[in-house]
Amino acid sequence: MEEMEEELKCPVCGSFYREPIILPCSHNLCQACARNILVQTPESESPQSRRASGSGVSDYDYLDLDKMSLYSEADSGYGSYGGFASAPTTPCQKSPNGVRVFPPAMPPPPTHLSPALAPVPRNSCITCPQCHRSLILDDRGLRGFPKNRVLEGVIDRYQQSKAAALKCQLCEKAPKEATVMCEQCDVFYCDPCRLRCHPPRGPLAKHRLVPPAQGRVSRRLSPRKVSTCTDHELENHSMYCVQCKMPVCYQCLEEGKHSSHEVKALGAMWKLHKSQLSQALNGLSDRAKEAKEFLVQLRTMVQQIQENSVEFEACLVAQCDALIDALNRRKAQLLARVNKEHEHKLKVVRDQISHCTVKLRQTTGLMEYCLEVIKENDPSGFLQISDALIRRVHLTEDQWGKGTLTPRMTTDFDLSLDNSPLLQSIHQLDFVQVKVPATPILQLEECCTHNNSATLSWKQPPLSTVAAEGYILELDDGSGGQFREVYVGKETMCTVDGLHFNSTYNARVKAFNKTGVSPYSKTLVLQTSEVAWFAFDPGSAHSDIIFSNDNLTVTCSSYDDRVVLGKTGFSKGVHYWELTIDRYDNHPDPAFGVARIDVMKDVMLGKDDKAWAMYVDNNRSWFMHNNSHTNRTEGGITKGATIGVLLDLNRKTLTFFINNEQQGPIAFENVEGLFFPAVSLNRNVQVTLHTGLPVPDFYSSRASIA
Repeated sequence: MEEMEEELKCPVCGSFYREPIILPCSHNLCQACARNILVQTPESESPQSRRASGSGVSDYDYLDLDKMSLYSEADSGYGSYGGFASAPTTPCQKSPNGVRVFPPAMPPPPTHLSPALAPVPRNSCITCPQCHRSLILDDRGLRGFPKNRVLEGVIDRYQQSKAAALKCQLCEKAPKEATVMCEQCDVFYCDPCRLRCHPPRGPLAKHRLVPPAQGRVSRRLSPRKVSTCTDHELENHSMYCVQCKMPVCYQCLEEGKHSSHEVKALGAMWKLHKSQLSQALNGLSDRAKEAKEFLVQLRTMVQQIQENSVEFEACLVAQCDALIDALNRRKAQLLARVNKEHEHKLKVVRDQISHCTVKLRQTTGLMEYCLEVIKENDPSGFLQISDALIRRVHLTEDQWGKGTLTPRMTTDFDLSLDNSPLLQSIHQLDFVQVKVPATPILQLEECCTHNNSATLSWKQPPLSTVAAEGYILELDDGSGGQFREVYVGKETMCTVDGLHFNSTYNARVKAFNKTGVSPYSKTLVLQTSEVAWFAFDPGSAHSDIIFSNDNLTVTCSSYDDRVVLGKTGFSKGVHYWELTIDRYDNHPDPAFGVARIDVMKDVMLGKDDKAWAMYVDNNRSWFMHNNSHTNRTEGGITKGATIGVLLDLNRKTLTFFINNEQQGPIAFENVEGLFFPAVSLNRNVQVTLHTGLPVPDFYSSRASIA
């Protein structure tokens, strides 16, 4: 009930209502608070002057809002009556509830009467602190407002429910636990406050003090005050005015303004309005329930946001660290290239230094030798070697002139790191809005299987902001194999037919749009029926076939044989069904077996290569496929006989039974593919189909031995 507390507090004083009155705008005020916010209006705005001028239409006259500016344009907290020259600008105050209220223009005169009985200033005006609707009081003043007895009762019950330990009502700070209650004062006291405020002497000596718990009970059992008429204070409310929507007394009906109005019994209208309020509360209760669920969803979102934030931060740090690691690896590679270039340059220069040093040593030696030869004074000896020396000098000089003195390597590194694209990419590094649809949610309550069909339903998660253009539904092969697409489209529900009986399938769905594909939903496990339930199919039957008994019974309108198929096809597993002969006239030859979907419908079953059948008369039977008759077997049918058909696709065989006895050998072997139960008959035969049957015990035992 704590959420209700704000409804029980006065918008002016912020405390629980005391003697609340109901304003014409349906809001409530404490009677004392209502008196405190009265404002005196000019004589020209009084109800008497309005009625004299013919403008008054009710006991309470609402002021023209154009003449009263309750708040300034900037909501400065000051209000004034702009149309009244005599009314000074009055500062506005705020109540504990945050509602602006206007203090009285002048202090009220001292009086010993209660707020309800004390006279109000002439031409008083009151403004509702909640809706700011203003009205001028008539001669009755505050007594003209009805008292809200119901609100008083609710407040009493609320305070009693909260007062687990009754507290003193006069403690100024932290209230102490009450020790007594005065029945006359209706106040709870602790011992210090009782001695100070309620001494046992004088008039107070005659007051009766009781324990707090007893005082609470006496409060609860005190008779409820009876609501009296505001116009006739000595009369209780007895009827309800439908036009004015308010309780009235019998004098109001006889001589008051309600005499010509439609009235109804007070008790009946009380019950009617209670019922209307209860109905209105039902709708509000649903909204409150939705709001609570929404709050739970929002709180869950807060937790998910926190978890996703931690996960996303970790992912972001990992991505940035990966970029840094990649940059460091590239840095090491580039440094290795620089070092390699450095070593290459040094090697080339050092080799040239070594080569030039050797050459210079040889040249210097030749020069010194030639100088010594020139010093010799033997002309003939000089001439013997001078030509050779001259040639050597010229040759050596030529060797120095062939680029020997030019450096083979520059000192500059011919490498320049092009980092501008990377820097630009780093500056442009930002988050990309994920536009892939959210993962769909499989609606388990709407997913089901029937026979060998599966219906799946899914939806987008709540608050999903990215639209899905379509969905892809995938199923495995029923044996735990690979998934395959079975539906692609915009619908959120799909029925998949033609599944294997007695098989377990795994289903999943994903959404897609132009941006990409969402992750898969959770995998849903589906179990198809162990046995097949089906009926004959009117859609694929010959037009001469007559159906009845919910398409379980068939006959024919023609003397020629006509074919009808079952609705369910089989491609895997062991399946058994029976047909009873309801009518058998003139010894016809009905045929029973299986067929492809495109079998011929206007000839006996087994005439083409799309059917495998046994046709039988009253004495014998034959197996027939592609118009080939084999295995004539004695024993026929009569009315009431039962034909059994056993299709074992695990062993790829087809076997027939008459009255629970196998008819002949295994009729057909190596049958594989998709087969539908089939019958051919004419107008002399009527059969009824029985499905959902288990495989005969003797066959199961024989199959397990084999």
